[in-house]
Amino acid sequence: MSHTFTAIDFETAQGKRWSICQVGLVRVENGRVTEQLNKLVCPPDNFYHPMNTGIHGIAPHHTRNAPAFAALWPELQPFIQNQTVVAHNGAFDFSCLRQTLDYYSLTHPDYQQACTLKIYKKGLAELCREHKIKLNHHDALSDALACAELYLRHLGN
Repeated sequence: MSHTFTAIDFETAQGKRWSICQVGLVRVENGRVTEQLNKLVCPPDNFYHPMNTGIHGIAPHHTRNAPAFAALWPELQPFIQNQTVVAHNGAFDFSCLRQTLDYYSLTHPDYQQACTLKIYKKGLAELCREHKIKLNHHDALSDALACAELYLRHLGN
């Protein structure tokens, strides 16, 4: 397995997976973090469900001047296209990406998926406690950094 990959995490504004409001992305090359992106995203109509805001703390006033996902996609795509992309609970994050790309009629990239939840079979917060990994849970960049560290440990780095 390659020690070069992208770890990603999304937070959503509501129950729709295409309502991404934050992207955390961590690029790892040869076992070392080389780049981090933490982007707020204006979800469609800048609409939030209070339950989601209660989880991650992001509200409409945080994203009203943020770009829509379609505007960020050219910056994000090179980290995903033809890469191994790792997420914790990939079933959620990869469907967020797929549904958001569909929502904005953007082309889906080719990439390999890996999921640290499937690998470890435990929640992210529990794993971070066990492995003494710093975590500000439900902050997309913090979650992506933790996922990257877990995946590196899985690879034996």
